[in-house]
Amino acid sequence: MNWENNVLRVTPYTAGEQPKDPEIIKLNTNENPYPPAPGVSRVLDEMEHDPSKMRLYPDMDSTLLVEALARREGVSPAQIFVGVGSDDVISMAFMTFFRGTEKILFPDITYSFYSVWAEVHRIPYETVPLTEDYRIRPEDYLPAVTGRPNGGVIFPNPNAPTGIALPLAEVERIVAGNPDSVVIVDEAYIDFGGESALPLLPKYENLLVVRTFSKSRSLAGMRIGYAVGNEKLISYLKDVKFSFNSYTMNLAAQKVGLASVEDEVYFRACTDRICETRDRFVPALQELGFEVLPSSANFVFARHPQISGDDLLAQLRARKVLVRHFTAPRIRDFLRITIGTDAQMQSVLLTLEDILRDAADH
Repeated sequence: MNWENNVLRVTPYTAGEQPKDPEIIKLNTNENPYPPAPGVSRVLDEMEHDPSKMRLYPDMDSTLLVEALARREGVSPAQIFVGVGSDDVISMAFMTFFRGTEKILFPDITYSFYSVWAEVHRIPYETVPLTEDYRIRPEDYLPAVTGRPNGGVIFPNPNAPTGIALPLAEVERIVAGNPDSVVIVDEAYIDFGGESALPLLPKYENLLVVRTFSKSRSLAGMRIGYAVGNEKLISYLKDVKFSFNSYTMNLAAQKVGLASVEDEVYFRACTDRICETRDRFVPALQELGFEVLPSSANFVFARHPQISGDDLLAQLRARKVLVRHFTAPRIRDFLRITIGTDAQMQSVLLTLEDILRDAADH
């Protein structure tokens, strides 16, 4: 017997490169260019000076963090689920809610982890093409319109890598039009623009909203994510989580997450600063001849008519600027550029000017 016959084989998610060169301007993984809230440093200092608590298992319910998130979002603690980054939360949601035989739906240009989770959990799926201008069209996800039932829906809002946000009324059309399946709205970038689906929760028991601390809270290295939904949905998620691994959220993550949630002033100042930088960077790119999709995220998606995405990526890298490039046919000439500090984005603009000047000379 060949043991490989029993192996689950999938094509894994390709994560953004983590370069070792400190001189590289790293704008390829949508990390926050600013440090986390000051209270995070205090928590880590306290833990360093008193490591004895590390011998104990953490609170499996993450009670203090859950209660803080519930207060912030205006829901009950029973409506909050936390996990090791939003990736963990979404994977658990796939495992919990997408158990039928019908295909789940998500956009063809979107977060590429969705197809990986579907394959890992052996969930049938179908990708739905974005419109010509790279937008999600709600009617494409409605069984009453398509004539085909589906086993669930997931999409980011704002979408990634396009950065385009779907208006709340159109999000509601998708949720309302799928009463027999769970709709997951992945709000990894909602703190930088767009309308959150959280106000829809009292009306729809099939809605799950997922958030992350990795982008707007500068805690990508700590791995904290959460979901908000009605109590029944969250109870099902917890049942699966505690059957899988009861202690997924470690002590440091719980304490650091709490410190971040409690500093709303710093959070708002940080996200506002990034949005202001983005809103200055976009017209500057357009002046250089770039087409830039309307972004409500902490990144922009842009292409230039005179240089291919492959070539531009290579030339930026040669000049120590790292951005993200995707090879799917419809978007292969686009680059996704994370918004960094003002100084970093100015350096990027000067570098692009140099590249375009060289291209014109040749």
